[in-house]
Amino acid sequence: MSSNVKILLVDDNPMVLGMLRQSLSALAEVSTATDAADALLKAVDELPDLLISDFRMPGMDGRQLLDKLKSRPATAGIAVILMASKADLSDRLSLQDPVEDYLEKPFFLKDATRKIKRVVDRIALEKLSKTASDGVLRGSLSQMNVIDLVQSLEMGRKSCQLTMINGSEKCEMYFASGQVKHATYGSISGDEAVFKVLRWTDGNFQINFEGKTTQETTTLNTQGLLMEGLRLLDESQRDAAEGEDVLLDT
Repeated sequence: MSSNVKILLVDDNPMVLGMLRQSLSALAEVSTATDAADALLKAVDELPDLLISDFRMPGMDGRQLLDKLKSRPATAGIAVILMASKADLSDRLSLQDPVEDYLEKPFFLKDATRKIKRVVDRIALEKLSKTASDGVLRGSLSQMNVIDLVQSLEMGRKSCQLTMINGSEKCEMYFASGQVKHATYGSISGDEAVFKVLRWTDGNFQINFEGKTTQETTTLNTQGLLMEGLRLLDESQRDAAEGEDVLLDT
């Protein structure tokens, strides 16, 4: 599902640029630039959905690039992730900046990819939702699994009904402004119903953006449900299968 997202990756360090491009190429269509001036031209020429830029670069830095993009109507809607050191995050960047997220350098490639994937999934879902003429978006869990779906709906602050079917099993979740308020799985409801389906990677889903309920059976917010659900899952085998990680610095 994420293949409909275009990423423009900007960094003057060729090693960082190459490693990130290789890691992100499975998530989206990735193009690169080695400086902010080149990135600005590429963003205007072929509008990306997401810009991932280093903050400290020779000449125009990432903050100046961000300001120029946000000042132009044609590029103002581009989502932005800035990569910056802890010192720059503390001294020069603000939580009020119009960015999607920050990556603090140095970072592990696996952790950065996971963080970026959340944004890519959210953008992919937003783009697909615009094509749902009947107000219902349909897809396969092999394209976007349950965890990715729930995170995307939370990040997009969506109010909707999410229905998932895997064989003879069915789960329904109702969201209000990105928060899971009610969930059912057979005779189970609430938090336990959410936990039951987090490991699903097969089956189908549909999102009804008109779906609503007055019931509130969950006790945790969406992030709490995911964190507790993931804690209950056995992640050790999945992490071992991913192999060694790489630490990327400036």
